[in-house]
Amino acid sequence: MTSALKDQYEEHGYVVVPGLIEDKDWHELEQACEHVIAKTRSGSWTHRRTVGKQFPPYGQDDPDSWGVQHVMHPELNEPAFVKWYTSPKLLEVTTELLGCKEDDLQMELFNLLINPISHDFALRWHRDDIPEDASPEEELEALRVWHFGIQWNTALYVDSCLFIVPGSHKIPRTAEQRKLSSGQIPENPMDMPGARRVVLQPGETFFYNNNILHCAAYSSKEQRATLHGCVGDATGGSSRARNILQHGLDWMKGHEFRRTLQGPTARAMLDKLVTMYDTSGKGRKTVYSLKD
Repeated sequence: MTSALKDQYEEHGYVVVPGLIEDKDWHELEQACEHVIAKTRSGSWTHRRTVGKQFPPYGQDDPDSWGVQHVMHPELNEPAFVKWYTSPKLLEVTTELLGCKEDDLQMELFNLLINPISHDFALRWHRDDIPEDASPEEELEALRVWHFGIQWNTALYVDSCLFIVPGSHKIPRTAEQRKLSSGQIPENPMDMPGARRVVLQPGETFFYNNNILHCAAYSSKEQRATLHGCVGDATGGSSRARNILQHGLDWMKGHEFRRTLQGPTARAMLDKLVTMYDTSGKGRKTVYSLKD
């Protein structure tokens, strides 16, 4: 039997779940976000999502940023992020929506989405694991494959940046949708047929299939600090490698990062990531999902 939450996730490609951040953890997470944002703005932390670049590698061409990469990195020394990523409430919903056991969970990405400060910035419509130039036949074939992972956004402040097309994780784009998602930045995201704007209240978590058609519009005038991560189901083998490893995760294999993990669940999740990392490239080069 499946839960109503999982039924909604499978039908629409997303669910919104409130209250996953414990009251006692709010202050620590807010402080951690303030610290890493300040380091990113000052240039002392260079692992960032650079305005003008949609996918990694992000480079340093623009001084403004729309995200902080690798927030669990031991050099940032912010244990609140590791604690949140491996928190029981978050993992409970993750396993429910993935339909797997906690023992199957694989550690993946954890970043922070922030507002640019110099000017507004937008991402084009895309799916995270299917190129925009895929033919309708290639798109349909890819959508039929289960990718063994789930993505989530947890808002610390009101967040209205994300736009999605509900149900699009199951069907190819229409001709009009394809025309509006062929490399251009949307003038108005709501022009996309079927589009819906996602507005998250503080503490709400938006779990979604990252092959849902989505884009984002970032305002330089509205504060944003949204925890942004993904978790895999290791029973999928190396199927997640093409979508994950392009972000550069060598540091997660080091002893310094392992020492920051508390408890057997977190360490087991990391072990599965390292196994995927070490086996995905054997015999052939990993072809990454997306490019600018």
